[in-house]
Amino acid sequence: MDVPRTLDESRAAGRTLRERAPRRAQGELVLPERDPVAIVEEQNRDRLQELVPLRIGRMLESPFAYYRGTAATMAHDLRDGPRTGVHVVACGDAHVSNFGLFASPERRLVFDLNDFDEACDAPWEWDVKRLAASMYVGGRDKGMAEAECADAARLAVRGYREALAELFARSALDRFAYQVETDVIAPTMRKEGREELRRTARKARRRTSEQVVERITTRTADGRSRIVDQPPVTQHVDRVSLDELTTMFEQYREPLRSDLRLLLGQFTLVDFVLRVVGVGSVGTRCYILLFEGPAGEPLVLQLKEASTSVLARYGGMVDALPAGLRPARAEPSQGRRVVAAQRILQAHSDPFLGWTTVEAPDRTGRPRVDFFWRQFRDMKGSVELDRLDPALFSRYGGLCGRVLARAHSQSPGARMVLGYLGRSDTFDASVARWARAYADVVEQDYAALEAAVASGRLPAERGT
Repeated sequence: MDVPRTLDESRAAGRTLRERAPRRAQGELVLPERDPVAIVEEQNRDRLQELVPLRIGRMLESPFAYYRGTAATMAHDLRDGPRTGVHVVACGDAHVSNFGLFASPERRLVFDLNDFDEACDAPWEWDVKRLAASMYVGGRDKGMAEAECADAARLAVRGYREALAELFARSALDRFAYQVETDVIAPTMRKEGREELRRTARKARRRTSEQVVERITTRTADGRSRIVDQPPVTQHVDRVSLDELTTMFEQYREPLRSDLRLLLGQFTLVDFVLRVVGVGSVGTRCYILLFEGPAGEPLVLQLKEASTSVLARYGGMVDALPAGLRPARAEPSQGRRVVAAQRILQAHSDPFLGWTTVEAPDRTGRPRVDFFWRQFRDMKGSVELDRLDPALFSRYGGLCGRVLARAHSQSPGARMVLGYLGRSDTFDASVARWARAYADVVEQDYAALEAAVASGRLPAERGT
């Protein structure tokens, strides 16, 4: 959909979209026929088969864990629902556990989105509904009452709506520079929330390359650094060699900024392991790489497989970012897509972000595999949701909604979203109602996955 040039024209156009997709209609759950277990099985075909039981086991920890691992199912379920037709660069997996703390270039802790594997040009509503439903499912997982879950979902959407209005009261340059720092969040929280934020921040500040190396490495008899195997989560594999990864590292360095290319040229790859990460990503090819500098100083990078976004594969979206962001005369790359989206959606992105493509049919069984690169755990931290009482959980969801609004505000289409939402809470209440209905679906799908494991249809390795 074309976006008018000015803010006033865009807001007016957004208000007219209420006729096409009434805000109250956003509360209607339109669920297509599907087999949720079949969607999981289809995704498993491209995964490392020895890790599929671990993926299923992690998804079976709770309905909320299942929800975290089924962005594909939700993309499939959203495609036929009501929507305005306005697209943004969407996260694709904006559930409440995919927000956290990061270090800015000035080493200040900021709060932002932290997962972009599924990012794509897509309807803005899909991210908002993904967040709202996660508040409802997560609230039930915490034992909250239904009214409390509804409030949590509604406040997340309200945070999004109000923050979007505040952001568009700023200039485009101010929106681009806007960030949420921990010392700005703290005064808005109750005493218990401030203490939890401080605790999370302390943990994040300790997560440096040096701290990671101390925890996961040992010294061999000849003095070399080696990552300790902790199977099946962390282990050495022969799917790829040190030499092949070194070649990939040189390919990754080439398009980086000159200062980063010069810095990274001083480091040598000394060891690597395959590492299991998250819930939805279990079974993808993800490596932790240990480098050493000229004085033995460590650097830990993560190399992660980038597959087609579920918003494209299951939601019917175009498999790319908006046309204006696709480089001319460049091979399509899922790694490039992830990196570009992260740079757009985060206020301050990891300067080491990059991508490579591997032509390696003998190693992967596929003609090519796309990867993206980033630092591993550099001052990153996540709030432990089980430590939050219902009131804090709801306030935290509102904060996540505000951060999501900042991410969407970088896309021109968000100007029309502003007009569509308006000042009333009609959309907030509608999406909270939708979230409750979808939470019921998640629990039914979770039960179907349990039944599939019990019948032998799917393998599961629990407790890892």
